[in-house]
Amino acid sequence: MRNSKQVIDYLDTLRHQQKVSISELARRVNMSKSTVSLYFNKSREFPVNRLDEFASALHTTPEDVLGVSNTQNKTNPSNIIYPAGLERRSIPLIGEIACGDPITAEENIEGYIEETFEKPVPSGTLFALRCKGHSMEPTIPDKAIVTIRQQPDVEDDEIAAVQVDHDTEATLKRVKHQDDMILLLPDNKNYDPIILSKDNPGRIIGKAIKFSAPL
Repeated sequence: MRNSKQVIDYLDTLRHQQKVSISELARRVNMSKSTVSLYFNKSREFPVNRLDEFASALHTTPEDVLGVSNTQNKTNPSNIIYPAGLERRSIPLIGEIACGDPITAEENIEGYIEETFEKPVPSGTLFALRCKGHSMEPTIPDKAIVTIRQQPDVEDDEIAAVQVDHDTEATLKRVKHQDDMILLLPDNKNYDPIILSKDNPGRIIGKAIKFSAPL
């Protein structure tokens, strides 16, 4: 069984693996950032009575955090085993994108979601966007959660997340390169394409690699 300092070390390892900031963790456990920072700096004793909340916030169990086996409750295992070939990852859900900032900058992150991937999990930085609107239907429905792999360009006919002319929210469109322009094409023919050019600049921020049903 882990002592208080070892519990903090383990929680810190989970936090870094899941790319959860101190601010985000504090929000999840409904505590101030300064208080949570004191725990992780080991300047204040970790409150054992709040263990359940920290474990839940990092998608595990109190038994796992404490380093003990849960032999009394066989229906609630500390480790969930997914089918062979699948892996579960926590990825950031991006809301508004601060212009010029890294996509996964703390101020851009709305929260975190769990996604299941076929192994090997795609390399690079992964994040998620919530589709807003009907321009990509029927391929991607309104409010679907779309997983994006961050990259500056995509091939023709691939779906990309694109930030247009300093908009704070990315749009999802199918890409086609034409001369010195990039056409952003909706799958829904009731919507007009968007043209990226010198007069209407934008940037591709990533490629759509999967989407999940609307939350």
